[in-house]
Amino acid sequence: MRGVFLDVATVDRGDLDLSPLTRVLSNWDFHDNSAPETVTERLMRADVVVSNKVFIGSNELISAPVRLVCVAATGTNNVDLEFLSKRGIAVSNVVGYATPIVAQHVFLLATALLGSFESYRRLVNSGKWQTSQTFSPINFPIAELEGKTLGIIGYGTLGRRVAQIGEAFGMKVLIAARPGQIAQSPRLPLHELLPQVDVLSLHCPLADNTRELIGATELALMRPHAILINTARGGIVDEEALVSALREGRLGGAGIDVLTVEPPVRFNPLLDPELTNLIVTPHIAWASREARQRLINEVALNIDAFQKGLRRNRVDA
Repeated sequence: MRGVFLDVATVDRGDLDLSPLTRVLSNWDFHDNSAPETVTERLMRADVVVSNKVFIGSNELISAPVRLVCVAATGTNNVDLEFLSKRGIAVSNVVGYATPIVAQHVFLLATALLGSFESYRRLVNSGKWQTSQTFSPINFPIAELEGKTLGIIGYGTLGRRVAQIGEAFGMKVLIAARPGQIAQSPRLPLHELLPQVDVLSLHCPLADNTRELIGATELALMRPHAILINTARGGIVDEEALVSALREGRLGGAGIDVLTVEPPVRFNPLLDPELTNLIVTPHIAWASREARQRLINEVALNIDAFQKGLRRNRVDA
């Protein structure tokens, strides 16, 4: 069997051990990136395809001999699952590999916002501390996590880890019911949870029932001092509504690691530098070296299992 990794540079910056892949398959074609017009040709000799973000569907496969598509991520929106299923092509993904670092990033964003980190950093860099009349220029608000209420939407492995860390900070944790399902204790309907939280963290997948789950109506239910953290998917939040809430002081702040279109190919309202109560990071909450190595290891295990006739992390249409 021969493998092709279509976009290895999205995962490896030269700091990973790729030998787990070469141990399970001896023949590989590694490509840093694959433009759409190159994908079909690159699949023609492949039995196993690994892709992080390159789309794979009917136009890309045509008559390729592919038997397994390994998504080097958790989300599978970059593959046409229905088409691959009809072709008898197996699909696997990787789950849970980035839980520690994503949970860490959630609280990096939350504490930076609550502590006015960016404002104080700019104050020091501008030289204002050096000319301050006091040793501690308390020019911007600083708030603690302890005693605050943390709301979580999406209570899988990652949501649970965030809840554990929140509790370690002394926070009260509330869990939202799954979108479209009847709320059962201890989960709360979203409209009941939102008015109670000081920090809202999103950990649900992007699907039809979660697209723009947090829009103008939901933001209006939140407390004016509350902050929103999104390390899930950009489309879960109505970006225009979020910007309006931040500009008008109806929301205390937001920490965003994901945008609806990535990388942003046109002006995104969330990239406005005037929004001082907003922190945007470029979809790197998952990207610790440790997490990326776990990702490679898990992809290799998925390939090994497939060769042995086993179902591991298989995704069905």
